Amino acid sequence: MVTDKEVLKFFRNELSIPLNRKWRPIPLELDTHLQDYCAPDELPYVIEDFGQKFGIDVSEINMNRYCPIIKIQLLKRLTKGREIMRKIISERPPFTLRMFADSARAGRWLYD
Repeated sequence: MVTDKEVLKFFRNELSIPLNRKWRPIPLELDTHLQDYCAPDELPYVIEDFGQKFGIDVSEINMNRYCPIIKIQLLKRLTKGREIMRKIISERPPFTLRMFADSARAGRWLYD
């Protein structure tokens, strides 16, 4: 059976470690939101490796739901960009390591 520690160790080894304003590493925990923790271009590769290692069909994951592609017109971006981004961030569902650990134990992606 897959444990939370195994999944946490896998993601800690695969993802780059972001730093806070004081140049200290930000810890990766089970309830950390992945879309806020790592670079968007890094996440698909790590998810694919996760699927291969733990035998999960990751093609069922709807990445647009968790990491939406945001297209904002230039004028709106200049005038209301922060408001729009806050709204988008508050409405998106969490995308955490706990979801991956639960799915690894179940043998399939449980969410979406």
